[in-house]
Amino acid sequence: MTTDIATQVSTFNEGFTAQIGPELSAVFDAEQRSLREAGVPEDAIAVGDQVVDATLLTPAGDEVSLAETIGESAAVLVFYRGAWCPYCNLTLKTYQEELLPTLRDRGVALVAVSPQTPEGSDLATTNGSLEFPVLSDPGNVLSRALGIVTEPTADARAAHGQLGFDVADSNADSTGDIPFPTVLVVDRDGRVVFADVHVDYTTRTEVAEIVAALDQLS
Repeated sequence: MTTDIATQVSTFNEGFTAQIGPELSAVFDAEQRSLREAGVPEDAIAVGDQVVDATLLTPAGDEVSLAETIGESAAVLVFYRGAWCPYCNLTLKTYQEELLPTLRDRGVALVAVSPQTPEGSDLATTNGSLEFPVLSDPGNVLSRALGIVTEPTADARAAHGQLGFDVADSNADSTGDIPFPTVLVVDRDGRVVFADVHVDYTTRTEVAEIVAALDQLS
């Protein structure tokens, strides 16, 4: 059985910190601390809210609505930062291996959404051997409607640059805007029955939490 996400993150962080060194590690630690202190935005999507429909892009670049992707079933919606984010990749891979079989048994859809280009969505799919829809939300239109958009601090983006990366190069709208990692469980009517917004992007929603939320639908 796959190790829980928190343990995988802890193992990754040990190697990542050793790789990038104390100076850059301190930058990211400060960013995470600032995010935690600010907390979840007051207007963020919450239990009882209705998820709006949105036009998204498939990895092939084709337009598709969220509603038609979900169909008439309940759904688990996963908002992630992009294929450039190692925490996102290990989370999506864990959902593929540990969550998707349960969702299939229950007839529940699983959809992942990020602001990156369709090429980035294709990369995320390939990285995790994902068998569920991975879609692009250009300009964070859907994430913004859900109140879960943020951006890296200036210091963090500078640190990204030192590591040879800029989130704007990955995003479909060439900005640095990204969603807080978020998992929503919605019923057949699109009403949210579980909302877990992670302001600290190194923490994620565990599979057991999602399954427990799904039990509320039974």
